[in-house]
Amino acid sequence: MVDNNIALNIFMYNILIDAHCKDGKIFEALDTVDTMKKQGIEPNVVTYNILVDAHCKEGKVSKAEDIVDTMIKHGIEPNVVTFGALINSHCLQNRMDKARKVFQLMIKKGCAPDITSYNIMINGYCKAKRKDEAMELFYEISQKGPIADTVTYNTLMQGMCQLGRVSSACELLRKMIAFGQVPNVVTCSILLNGLCKSDQLEEALELFQAMRNSKLQLDIVCYNILIDGSCKAGHIEVGKELFHKISLNGLKPDVYTYSIMINGFCKEGLQDEAYQLFRSMEDNNCLPDSCCYNVMIQGFLQNNYTSKATEVLKEMVCKGFSADIRTATLFLELILQSGKSILI
Repeated sequence: MVDNNIALNIFMYNILIDAHCKDGKIFEALDTVDTMKKQGIEPNVVTYNILVDAHCKEGKVSKAEDIVDTMIKHGIEPNVVTFGALINSHCLQNRMDKARKVFQLMIKKGCAPDITSYNIMINGYCKAKRKDEAMELFYEISQKGPIADTVTYNTLMQGMCQLGRVSSACELLRKMIAFGQVPNVVTCSILLNGLCKSDQLEEALELFQAMRNSKLQLDIVCYNILIDGSCKAGHIEVGKELFHKISLNGLKPDVYTYSIMINGFCKEGLQDEAYQLFRSMEDNNCLPDSCCYNVMIQGFLQNNYTSKATEVLKEMVCKGFSADIRTATLFLELILQSGKSILI
C-alpha cells in the first residue's frame, strides 16, 4: 500500500494488525507494527490492546505482560480493555491469584473496572470453586458500582449450582429480579439444570411455568433439561407431555431431545414406544446420530430384545456410526452368555 503511494494512518494500520491477529498470524502483525513505526507512526493504546489480546488468546501471558510494560515505557497507560485481556487469560488458566493482582493493579492505576472486568473475575472464581471470593466481588459491585447485569447473576447461579447450592442460586434469582435485571433463557437453563440434578423436579416445573408466564422465549435446551429430569425421576408421562408441547410452542425436538425420550422409554421397559419414536425421527427431519443409535440399541439389549438390537446395530454400522463402549460391553456380555457370535 505504501509502495503505491497510499499513506496509511494509525486507524488503517490497526485494522490490518487486528486482521493478522484474528487469523492467528501474530508475527505478521508484529512485522506490520515495525513497518508502521518506520513510517513515523507510533502505536497507540488500540494497537497495544490488539497485541495484548492476541498473545493472551494464544496463552502467552508473559509476552502479553511484556507488551504492557513496553506501552507504559512509551507513555501509554493501559485501559480497561488491556487489563481485561490479562485478567481473562489468567482466569482461563486457573491462575486466580495472578488475576486478582492484575485486577488490584488496575484499580491502583485509577482504571475503574467495568462490569465485564468483574464478570471475568467472578467467573474465574466460580470455575475454581472459590465461591466466597466470587461473592465478595459481587458485594463489592453493589457498594462501588458498576451495576451487576444478567451475566453477573447467571455466572454466580451457575457456580452455586455446580457446588450443589441450588437454594442459594434461586435466592440470587429473586435478588436479580428485585434489582431490575431480567432473567434470560440462560438463567432458566442454569436453574432448571440445578433443580433437576438436585432431585427438585416439582420446583423445576414451577420455575419452567413461571418463566413461560413471563413471556420468556424458552429454547429447546430448557425443554431438554426438564424432559431429561422428568425421565430420570421416573416421571415418563411428564416427559411425554413436555415433548408434545415442544412443537405447540414453535420449537422442534433436536436429536438430543429424541435420545432423552428414547432412553426414558427404555428405562421404563417401553421398548415399542421407544422404537416408534426412533423411527419417527426421519419423518420429522431429524436424523439419528451415533448417540441416538447407541441409546436405542442399549435399550433393546437391557430388555432382552436381542434380535432387534442386532438389526439396529447393523443399520448403524451401515450408516457409518460405531458402537460406543457401553453398547460394545452389552453385546460382549450377550455373546459370552449365549456362546454365539453376532455377524454384521
